[in-house]
Amino acid sequence: MADFVPPGIGHNRGPALDAEADWRRFCWKRAHAKAWKTPPREIALGRLARAQALGITYREYTAVLLDKGVHL
Repeated sequence: MADFVPPGIGHNRGPALDAEADWRRFCWKRAHAKAWKTPPREIALGRLARAQALGITYREYTAVLLDKGVHL
């Protein structure tokens, strides 16, 4: 196994591209899908209205929410 090199600035800690990363890739994909799972209708409509009021897309608003954990 190669020496571990910590990810640098700007690395998204996505799945590694080596052959040993099957389990990590599975976990990453599952967590990503869970994070981007469609919320209930009322929540999605509220986020959409807030995003439109801010002049950004729903996807951009949700990305900020997932990244920072706060509503804009």
